[in-house]
Amino acid sequence: MQQPIIDYHLDDEGHWVADLACGHSQHVRHDPPMQTRIWVTTPEGRASHLGTVLNCLRCDHVPH
Repeated sequence: MQQPIIDYHLDDEGHWVADLACGHSQHVRHDPPMQTRIWVTTPEGRASHLGTVLNCLRCDHVPH
């Protein structure tokens, strides 16, 4: 299910996590070459992606 990013926080290992409107969260790591998300490394970059939708796998697996 597509859910917009509403905020961010750091996990215990210092990786950025997107907080989604549904209440779930998803890592948005910048870990080249596997994941290239240079935008997550700056406050301006993160702010520019607020409202971006991510597929929430946890919502997809909740029984309806």
